[in-house]
Amino acid sequence: MRAGCHRQVPSSAVSLLRTKPVDQLTGDGDHTPLHRSLGLVPLIALSVGATLGTGIFVVLGQAAPVAGPAVAVSFVVAALAALFSALSYAELAGAVPVAGSAYSYTYATLGELVAWVCGWCLLLEYGVSVAAVAVGWSGYLNAFLDATLGVQLPAALSGEVVNLPAAVVVLLAMGVLLGGVKESAAVTTVTTALKVLVLLFFVVVAVFGFQTRNLTPFAPAGVAGITGAASLVFFSFIGFDAASTAGEEAKNPQRDLPRAIVISLAIVTVVYVLVALTAVGAAGVDVLTGSDASLAAVLRQLTDQAWPATILSAGAVVAIASVVLTVLYGQTRVLVAMSRDGLVPKVFSRVGVRRVPTANTVIVGVVVAVPAALVPLGQLAEATSIGTLVAFGLVNVGVVVLRRSRPDLPRGFRTPWVPVVPLLGLALCVLLVAGLAPVTWLAFGIWSVVGLVVYFAYGRRHSKLAPSPAQGE
Repeated sequence: MRAGCHRQVPSSAVSLLRTKPVDQLTGDGDHTPLHRSLGLVPLIALSVGATLGTGIFVVLGQAAPVAGPAVAVSFVVAALAALFSALSYAELAGAVPVAGSAYSYTYATLGELVAWVCGWCLLLEYGVSVAAVAVGWSGYLNAFLDATLGVQLPAALSGEVVNLPAAVVVLLAMGVLLGGVKESAAVTTVTTALKVLVLLFFVVVAVFGFQTRNLTPFAPAGVAGITGAASLVFFSFIGFDAASTAGEEAKNPQRDLPRAIVISLAIVTVVYVLVALTAVGAAGVDVLTGSDASLAAVLRQLTDQAWPATILSAGAVVAIASVVLTVLYGQTRVLVAMSRDGLVPKVFSRVGVRRVPTANTVIVGVVVAVPAALVPLGQLAEATSIGTLVAFGLVNVGVVVLRRSRPDLPRGFRTPWVPVVPLLGLALCVLLVAGLAPVTWLAFGIWSVVGLVVYFAYGRRHSKLAPSPAQGE
């Protein structure tokens, strides 16, 4: 009787807590079929490219009416939450340099079920983020066509019924990824540099129209407005963790992944605060409100000329496309890790002749193109934020657990003041999650239930950590 009960334990509650040994994870990374071709600069470009633009080009118009002129402070609050989590990411990326990012880190520290939840949240984060950015890209494409050719896409095809350009840019990014990681990295580096130059151009122009009266009242909704907007613009910082998904394609992951994560977050934060502050100071909150191409609207009002907005829109059309490219890349690599562990079908980890997961990339590209074409921007941004915050919170916990369980593990970077910094990161994630709308929680709840059904129906039985009888089921 006791023996029978003992045999059932691995397939029941205890099996949900099984962890994947760190040595096994790093062994997977050492024998990866992916191509190790990325140095520090491409990794920084990957993280900055995945991050910079998602909020400033797209979400600023959604957040400004919530916080008022204090939206610049909202970016700082969100950056602090991101910083604590970024330090945790940096340590785990150096200690466990594999493709799965937060999913793999939680698998090594908190167990299979938590890792599945984290991976499922990452799929929400990356997939919905790509769709949201693609919708913003569509808005800037319309602004660019209007400024240069005097035409706009039919409303029915650009968001009123279906957003065709948003779907098209996702499929174009899919095509670039199929060309190979080295080629994709070269495209990302060029477009990221262009993006920074375009935003600096905006700051220079906006400074000349800056008026302090546009900053009063500074925080009309008080602290609640600032934190509420911070919950929304936190979406702008997802992407700094993109470098961690390249753990198996970095030349020196232990050294370069932590550096890329911290440096990219610093670059992005400075640019975001400068652009948000000058945008509000130059044009006021009303001009920003509700526009998917809010920065172009600021320049049109400020200069009363078409060419500055045309330059910005042209840069945004190219630059935001790079966000779609890099975040789509991150999602495919998370699926590679989950597939290799047996939690999702093997097709997602099969690598083609160009040493990229071909079928995985095609499936993800096509699936993500659908919400990009059909779902409004605001709902996409908030759904992305909640998935991101859950994943970040788990990474912070993972640092504390791994410090206790494997203090001997070589680390390319060590988070300072553990456990204080990771626990502060966790607390800020909880605070920002609490600020999201009830409808976002409802959508996340439905997503989570679907994820648990998939795990118990497929993932748990096919897990590589399951005992032999379970594997044969």
